[in-house]
Amino acid sequence: MKLKNKLIAFGVAILAAFSFVAVSQPIRPISATSYTYGPDWSKYQGNYGLYGTSKDKFVIAQVGGVYAGYGYVDQATYKTQVASAIAAGKHAHTYIWYQVGGSTSVAKAALDRFLPMVQTPKGSIVALDYEAGASSNKQANTNAILYGMARIKAAGYTPVLYSGKYYLNAHTYYSQINAAYPTSLWLAGYPLRGVQTMAPFQYFPSYDGVAIWQFTDAYGRSGLDGSVDLTGITDNGYGRSTTTDTGKVIVKPDTKTPATNAGQSANNTHKSSISAGYAVKVNLSAKRYSNGTAIPNWVKGRTYKVIQTSGNKVLLGSIMSWVNRSDVEILQTASQARSALTVDGYWGREVTAALQRHEGTTVDGIISGQIRTNNVRGVQIGRGGSRVIAAMQQNLGVRVDGYLGPQTIKAMQRALGTKHDGVISNRSRMVIVLQERLNAGTLPF
Repeated sequence: MKLKNKLIAFGVAILAAFSFVAVSQPIRPISATSYTYGPDWSKYQGNYGLYGTSKDKFVIAQVGGVYAGYGYVDQATYKTQVASAIAAGKHAHTYIWYQVGGSTSVAKAALDRFLPMVQTPKGSIVALDYEAGASSNKQANTNAILYGMARIKAAGYTPVLYSGKYYLNAHTYYSQINAAYPTSLWLAGYPLRGVQTMAPFQYFPSYDGVAIWQFTDAYGRSGLDGSVDLTGITDNGYGRSTTTDTGKVIVKPDTKTPATNAGQSANNTHKSSISAGYAVKVNLSAKRYSNGTAIPNWVKGRTYKVIQTSGNKVLLGSIMSWVNRSDVEILQTASQARSALTVDGYWGREVTAALQRHEGTTVDGIISGQIRTNNVRGVQIGRGGSRVIAAMQQNLGVRVDGYLGPQTIKAMQRALGTKHDGVISNRSRMVIVLQERLNAGTLPF
């Protein structure tokens, strides 16, 4: 979960004194029901995310970020979250934790790392989450934000800034940001405690340039952030959605990525095809298990693996309960689930095949040539230099000879942010990160 620049510490009397929406561009008349809603996700919402209400139309998922003291951290859940949002008929968007202070050099490194990982379509939102680690120099902080938003726009996405009103006032010259990118603010402000499902517009914190308001961190359930789109910005990157006769929503990304392709494939799969290994979400509208017992609220909106099927019923893992097919939604097919690597730190044939698919070379699970290292468990070796290793070396900027030697391994370790000693040991930390990144589709080389 993101840290929050929360406003709930202020009394109701102060909050009630806030004026209604004041933005730099006109928006529709204020009505809690006339806007679109959705959650935002990080690793704490799991591989498939969580929803607050059945009316959700969009999702904003964290791809990773830069954290003071921890460096650059990727979200292994990002790709499956984007895919599952598309599968569920939602508009998927992206955010980056942007704890860069006032440093444009740190900002550059962050954007260099995370922009290539974005799996949402061109035109979609890429938001900078600036709510911690600001420097004492307001102009430097402002410049770092403007730099990041310019990079996002140049990459073909919609730049958005996430923060709180008081944090921006204390640490930036926000008027400069709003002048350069009008109506591009995702504002956090929580006027009410407890579970919320509708934005309480009577407490809207007046501020220029608001496009999205994150109004709660208990959206339908504790620990889930909920936002309302005031301007239609969450439609960016998508064509008009369609709804089938059965009520399934089909979204149309303007451009394709591996994650959106996976999501559309799951979305196009009929429920009659559900079998063991599928990942399915229990609909928030579901009322009873197949035996007639009421489904508790904590089960709804969550994703489960199918263990078994019987006619119109599916048996869900972890809760071991039978649910009607009509009450679940496919987020991942069995074949998609099987393609995921086991994260165990051992470099076997499956890891090699995944690397070959990533680099676009022949997929046979075999690294050709001599392995110039030790303790590489399960790697099959052929003859001659390896094309997949050569492709990786070229991307890593090291000597291209097709052999997996210490210098190549060190370069991989540096790129993956692990100890770089040039050795792949048993249960290697580098291989664990490599497996996570391959599963997430965010390998940096």
